[in-house]
Amino acid sequence: MLESLLYIMFSGFVIGVFISAPMGPIGMLVIQRTLNKGRLAALYTGVGASLSDMLYCLLSGLGLSLVTDFIESNQYVLQIIGSAVLIVYGLYLFKSNPSRAITKSPEMPSNYWRDFATGFLFTFSNPLILFFIIGLFARFNFMSPEYHYYHYILGYLSIAGGALCWWFLITYFVNKVKGHFNVRSMWLINRVMASLLIIMAVIGSIHAVKNILPLQ
Repeated sequence: MLESLLYIMFSGFVIGVFISAPMGPIGMLVIQRTLNKGRLAALYTGVGASLSDMLYCLLSGLGLSLVTDFIESNQYVLQIIGSAVLIVYGLYLFKSNPSRAITKSPEMPSNYWRDFATGFLFTFSNPLILFFIIGLFARFNFMSPEYHYYHYILGYLSIAGGALCWWFLITYFVNKVKGHFNVRSMWLINRVMASLLIIMAVIGSIHAVKNILPLQ
């Protein structure tokens, strides 16, 4: 039991980081607010985005829980499909240009509730993240039939923890180096996260294939 609890906490934390880390429009918004309005305003924006991500994670989990038997009988096939989705997304992220997401409109004076709301709505308006979350859930076998309610409580709390940890670290980093921060830095973050996604997806595919082949 302890091993399964530790695993779902670890996988939840990693999922939370990977959902938040890509330097898309919300990442650029948080960076801009760190540079222009200060770290606290950016953190509120990140918390709003994390809440939206959590809602999508809950929706994904609910949808997956309705087909538990199918997941149990096709666990490794789903891991391969999920890994393929992550590889495609990782390649897209590796090639993407984060500077395109930069907006040139001037920032209004800080209002933390507005910062929170814009972070939430900005993220919630992109339902395509559901496919990314489902891919991560499948890759990490997050909805395993052997899990109980307390596994999922810890798992979802870990997802929230991973997402909040990412926004805490990125705002801290940008605030510390804001005099030297540029698009090249964003490129580097994108490519590091994309590479990690692809590596983990490949490892997951190899693991799944090894478990499928002896059954043939």
